[in-house]
Amino acid sequence: MAVARLEGKVAVITGGASGIGLACAKRFAEEGAEIVISDIGAQRLQDAAEDIRSGTNGKVSYVEANVCFEEEVAALMQSAVDEFGRIDTVVAAAGVSSANYVSGTTMQQLDHPLVDQPLEDWNRVLQINLTGVMLTDRLAARHMIARGDGGTIVNIASTAARTALPGAVDYCVSKAGVAMLTHAFAMEVAEHNIRVNAIGPGFIETPMTQGLQNDEEGARMMVDMTPMGRLGQPVEMANTALYLACAESSYTTGATLYPNGGMYIN
Repeated sequence: MAVARLEGKVAVITGGASGIGLACAKRFAEEGAEIVISDIGAQRLQDAAEDIRSGTNGKVSYVEANVCFEEEVAALMQSAVDEFGRIDTVVAAAGVSSANYVSGTTMQQLDHPLVDQPLEDWNRVLQINLTGVMLTDRLAARHMIARGDGGTIVNIASTAARTALPGAVDYCVSKAGVAMLTHAFAMEVAEHNIRVNAIGPGFIETPMTQGLQNDEEGARMMVDMTPMGRLGQPVEMANTALYLACAESSYTTGATLYPNGGMYIN
């Protein structure tokens, strides 16, 4: 019988109460990992943890944490170490599509032109999507370095890191930053046997895209931009993240993979 690919590993996943983060938590638990999820909203986290346990019988705990605040991310990482003894892999999946997005709810339309956008809205998107990933990465890496036997980090970027979406300039810039953060940070921590990679999803059936799915023009736009002619499923993103988190990608670092239905061959 094959050994599960993350057997004996401890995974911390931000944004783990819904969407891609939850899909990663489920998939990693299926492969034997002990899981710590974080997000905003204690009830949402409790429900997600029960969902993961019911499908995998895995060991799952949760910590409510806002990735904008260093002390909350530090407490998340310490909680994982206190409960499970180590951190082996991290998925930085917490993110928003716009300043008004609330985790677990539907996405706003692509309707906030940069020329009219309040500065505080721009700052919120960058704070969550980019600074939040940076804090997650470096605070996890500190524990991995202290332990001395490496680890893996998977950041959730977006196809919007390379494909401009008018009306969502803040989102595009934040995700381009995540891609470069991934490349540069990978170089810094390679000597510690820590691999840092990212995935750049295309349009995925998650709560974040629900607003566009519900709009006839928005739904058509997403499909028309995707040569495969359909939206992706969260589990397809989780499978990509699993590859980058486990030993099968042992010679890969500083890479961003784009599971996006062929959007870059247009």
